[in-house]
Amino acid sequence: MTSAPSDAMPPTSPFATLPKAELHLHIEGTLEPELALELAHRNGVELPFANADQLRAAYRFENLQSFLDLYYALMAVLRTESDFTELAEAYLARAAAQGVRHAEIFFDPQAHIHRGVDLDTVVRGLRAALSGARERHGVSTRLIMCFLRDQSEQDALAVFEAARPWFGEAVIGIGLDSGEIGHPPAKFTELFRRAREAGLRRVAHAGEEGPASNITDALDLLQVERVDHGVRCLEDPRLVERLAAEQIPLTVCPLSNVRLRVVDTLAQHPLPRMLDAGLLVTVNSDDPAYFGGYVADNFHALAAEPALDLDPETLRLLAANSFKASFLDEEARSGYLAEVTAHRF
Repeated sequence: MTSAPSDAMPPTSPFATLPKAELHLHIEGTLEPELALELAHRNGVELPFANADQLRAAYRFENLQSFLDLYYALMAVLRTESDFTELAEAYLARAAAQGVRHAEIFFDPQAHIHRGVDLDTVVRGLRAALSGARERHGVSTRLIMCFLRDQSEQDALAVFEAARPWFGEAVIGIGLDSGEIGHPPAKFTELFRRAREAGLRRVAHAGEEGPASNITDALDLLQVERVDHGVRCLEDPRLVERLAAEQIPLTVCPLSNVRLRVVDTLAQHPLPRMLDAGLLVTVNSDDPAYFGGYVADNFHALAAEPALDLDPETLRLLAANSFKASFLDEEARSGYLAEVTAHRF
């Protein structure tokens, strides 16, 4: 299995120039096989893969956990500030080439701290790339610190407190990710209470593998402002009505959903039904190095799937939604929305 879908986006695709924001992107999930092997060699980390093709062949996932096992194993190659800078810089170059004008980027501090990499090393390394992203790539950025829901809240709180010096300047929000099954939002109420008190923005993965009730609990118990994934909301009509009425954004990741077997095929993806219900849906790439493409590749795949029947104006709406759902100020948001309106397919 290669890292790109069989109907990969051609360089001339209009979706490569369609202005868009990416709101659901794990920076560790942009670690392409070639860079992983290069960093492994540089840092003396042994990987059980002889070359990039062999590593790509491991990207056959039965579910979220099978992906996470490989995902965390490959993180071992990230050791120094320059490693994180190189990782982020590679993403920014790809994102710019795919029409991304603004990116709100997730990182997983616990995954690095638990293997002996200092939090400051991670943040400084990422910031070295992100701080000049607008000038070098035309991409504005924000950084969101995600917590692993399969770890304890006490562990999360310790990392949260250690990260306080970075709040505002570097980190504008917190999120919740990793394995959803068995780890409901209620487990992290104190963490999100502290985040609210600190003035941080709040998002959480919910309703991907877990039930629609996880979305409701993320809204009520954690008071999140945006739901990552959220595709299982359709199982609860009252929740759908609420999401539509309050225009709570859902950061949907179509190619990820197919690779992790949330849906069997792209043709079965619920995105059209979510739009028909009036939901504020955005399209994102999640962990693009593992799931078959970056954000414009997701747009292209959606447009190329006849069963979804998404016309150009609907795809323009999805791009506009990405800026509406962002944590940008109104002036910046309006400027980006004007770019979407001016785009011609």
